[in-house]
Amino acid sequence: MKRLILAALVLVGLTCQAQKANEKETVVAIKTNMGTIKAKLYNDTPLHRDNFLKLVDEGWYNGSPFHRVINQFMIQGGQNKDGRLDPGYTVPAEFRDNHFHKKGALCAARQGDQVNPKKASSGSQFYIVQGKVYDDKALDMFESRMGKVFSARQRQAYQTVGGTPHLDGDYTVFGEVTEGIEVVDKIAAVKTGRMDVPVEPVTIISVTIEK
Repeated sequence: MKRLILAALVLVGLTCQAQKANEKETVVAIKTNMGTIKAKLYNDTPLHRDNFLKLVDEGWYNGSPFHRVINQFMIQGGQNKDGRLDPGYTVPAEFRDNHFHKKGALCAARQGDQVNPKKASSGSQFYIVQGKVYDDKALDMFESRMGKVFSARQRQAYQTVGGTPHLDGDYTVFGEVTEGIEVVDKIAAVKTGRMDVPVEPVTIISVTIEK
């Protein structure tokens, strides 16, 4: 009888995991004055997903800028249109080996390790990876410097579409661009001034939920 109960519990657990894995991911549309970027939010980073959706519902991002732009690296937004940098809280890190900093990755910004040893994410600041392509030699150097080993999937991505491999394991990746990667490239190429702020404002007009 105990074996039957145990088997039933295992089956239920596996079924729940399978349902969660197959659950449709939420897609958001980030409309900017340079075009629209669509991104899916991962279900296995639920804290970041739900927080992002909460801020979208509140209109936090509407009218706010991409305030830090570095070509061949990333574009960063997330402060409120009224100038508040964040909503005053952090989100616990949700590192997943299957999510990494390939081109188009949607990630959470955070404060540095010195004041943030648990690597908790900003309550609203995010960035989208543009990055660049790396060869085996460069990836080997990153592995040696970081004390980590890239998977075959990571290596393939970094050698083809590119990304920012040195950020893996330090910042939470909670989604990825599904449409509009050319808009990311366009924003990344704008002229910037002090503190990597675009000379001509790049504005998030609105963020809406597709699903």
